[in-house]
Amino acid sequence: MSIARIIWIVSLLAAAVFSFVTGFAQAGMLLALLGLVSGFFVDQEHRVGLIIAAVFLAAGGASAWGPIPVVGEYLSAIFENYSTVLSAAALMAVGRTTVERLFLNKGTAG
Repeated sequence: MSIARIIWIVSLLAAAVFSFVTGFAQAGMLLALLGLVSGFFVDQEHRVGLIIAAVFLAAGGASAWGPIPVVGEYLSAIFENYSTVLSAAALMAVGRTTVERLFLNKGTAG
């Protein structure tokens, strides 16, 4: 199993755990840091999909689970936390893409 996959699994588990654990002040910071690290390992061909998923969840897609009886509230909380992870990962992906275009593609015009 690759380090990238392990980090993504830990990020998803952290999002789930912090949905049930209340009162931990640093949860948001930890989710954002996990997202930044996760985003570093995203391949170039998957970055657009990551950004679309982050925008969708941040715009309210996570709350779509709410109307489901019994489990909807919990699923919404998990995906709201996962939205934090994906948003931070998308920021890292945008940053990496910018650096790659500015500094690593010296042979291309534009």
